[in-house]
Amino acid sequence: MTIRLSRLPPLRGLLALLTILLALALPYPSLGRDAVEQVEVKARPIQYFEVGSEQTRFGSLEFVGGLELTGSSYDFGAISAFRFLKPGSDFIAVADTGFWAFGTVTHDAEMRPNGFTNYTLQQFVDANGNPVVKKWLSDAEGLAVRDGVATVGLEREHRIAQYHIEPGHMRDAFKTLDFLIPRHELRLNRSFETVVYSADDSPLQGAIVTITEKSLDKNGDIFGAVLSGPRKGIFTVKRHEPFDITDGALLPNGDLLLLERSFSIASGVGMRMRRIPGDLIAGGAQALDGPLLIQTNMGYQIDNMEALDVWQRADGATIISMMSDDNQSMLQRNLYLEFRLLD
Repeated sequence: MTIRLSRLPPLRGLLALLTILLALALPYPSLGRDAVEQVEVKARPIQYFEVGSEQTRFGSLEFVGGLELTGSSYDFGAISAFRFLKPGSDFIAVADTGFWAFGTVTHDAEMRPNGFTNYTLQQFVDANGNPVVKKWLSDAEGLAVRDGVATVGLEREHRIAQYHIEPGHMRDAFKTLDFLIPRHELRLNRSFETVVYSADDSPLQGAIVTITEKSLDKNGDIFGAVLSGPRKGIFTVKRHEPFDITDGALLPNGDLLLLERSFSIASGVGMRMRRIPGDLIAGGAQALDGPLLIQTNMGYQIDNMEALDVWQRADGATIISMMSDDNQSMLQRNLYLEFRLLD
C-alpha cells in the first residue's frame, strides 16, 4: 500500500517525520569492504502524471512515462543525484546514505520507460578501502560526470570531491575542489545539491557550476559558484519560498534547469522546475531567476524529487529525467519520471 504524506493525520505525519530524522542521524549498515550488491528492481508503470487525469502536457513539459520502483536490497533507494553515462540508458547515481548505484533504464517500442536492469550498489569507501558508515562523511547530494570522472557535492562535511568511475571498484576521492563559497556560509544540511559541467564551447568554457540547496546570503538568496574559467566566482540564485533546490542540469543551449522541492506535514511534497538563462551565469551575478516550467503538488505522481538529468532521444527530442529520494521510508516512493521539453 502506498501511503502519501499529505493524507496522514497530523500525529502520524509528525511520527513519520521524526522517523526520517532519526534515520538520518544514525550510521549506515555496511555491505563490507569492497562489496558490490546486485539488486533486483521491480518497476510498476506510471501511465498518467496527474492523478485522475489523462492530460499529458504540463507547462512546458510533456509527460512521457514513469516508474514506481522497489528493490530487493535494504539499501535500495535514497537517490539524491544521477547522470546518464549513455543517453537515456546506463547511469551512475549517488545516494545520500553513502552509496554508489549503477544501472540501466529500459524503454518499450513507444520510447516509454519500462524497467531498471543491471542495478548494483557499492558503499563509499575511505582511503584504506573501508566502507564509510558515518553520515556526515558520505552525505552525497550532487553529481556531475565527464571523461570518466564523477564530481560529487557532499554536505555536512562540505566538499566537492572527484572519483574515478569504475563500476564495481569505486575508490576514495582522488581530488577535492575549491568551492569558493566561504565555509561559514554553508548550512549543515543545505549545501551542494547541484553540480554540473558547462559545455567547453559555452561562455563558461567547461567550468563546473555548483548551487546549494538552502545556504542563503543576507538577502535570502541561494549561494552558487562557477569554480573556474573566465566567469569564475560566487553568484546567487533567487529563492522562492517555500521551495529549495535539489538538483540541476544543463540544456543543450546552456540554460540551466533547476529542480526544486517543498515539504510540510500539512500539504506534503511539492515540486517545481525553472530555467535559468545560461548567459547570465557568472561570478558576481545576483539573484538569478528564470521562467517556471512546471509546478505540482501531491495531486501528481511525485514524491521527494531530488535527482535530475537531461538527454537527447534518438528522435532528437530533449528528455528530462527525474528520480525521487524515498528516505528509505515506507511512507515514500522511489520514482523515475520522463518528460519531453516542448520548446
